[in-house]
Amino acid sequence: MPRDPLSLPARLCLLAWDPARPGAADAARVHHLVRAGALVELVRRGLLRDDDGIATPVDLDSETGDPVLDGLLELVRESLPHGWRPWVGLHARVTFDAVREQLVAEGCLRAEKKRVLGVFPSVEYALARRDTAQALGRRVREVLAGQVPAGEVPERDAAVAVLAAAAELGCAGDPGGAGEPGTVNEPGAANEPGAARGSGGARGQGSAAGAGARRRDRIAELAGRAAPAPALRGVLDEVCGAVSDETAHTKAPTGG
Repeated sequence: MPRDPLSLPARLCLLAWDPARPGAADAARVHHLVRAGALVELVRRGLLRDDDGIATPVDLDSETGDPVLDGLLELVRESLPHGWRPWVGLHARVTFDAVREQLVAEGCLRAEKKRVLGVFPSVEYALARRDTAQALGRRVREVLAGQVPAGEVPERDAAVAVLAAAAELGCAGDPGGAGEPGTVNEPGAANEPGAARGSGGARGQGSAAGAGARRRDRIAELAGRAAPAPALRGVLDEVCGAVSDETAHTKAPTGG
């Protein structure tokens, strides 16, 4: 990796990048995910705190040295007070754009200038370090699968996994979950023909339910690891809830 460790929002942005559909990362769900990671990172670094549910700067002067985090911190300082969930979506595109440019500077993404219709200038972004993104994805899968006891998972790795599951990123998929929160199963996938027929189908449903319960327990363990302090756990729960809500909204069917 060009820098170890990458910040929490930078990791989440890379995890959301689909080489086959690079434009898919530039969507509200990913914007919210990256902003949630930046908020959690600022709380972890002691620069934001929870004040009765309000995201509150600890002081007016401190900085992280990371332009993405410092930009968000300045935005919070200059804005009216808001709770954590509103902050996940409020001007989230600004944080996403800043993280994307940071990843270009790090060499993880590549900016390619093009012209639309041969006239209008445009910039497309491509994954330049696929090995870095793949390593991050493998790590998330390992952490969520329980291959390492939750108490031995680094706090930032645990936070990445919990947030990735909230956004239902592909790397956080649960093959046995059949529609459980945090999986990448399509809505209604559990109802495919033959999925629940006869005693075999019943056993399959029971197995899926058990896997889903184990997954929820694992995510709860990881959330406790990522946020050992009660105040931080409350923040993590709030931003994950906001990311999950946006993900559900994105996947909801449209039309009548």
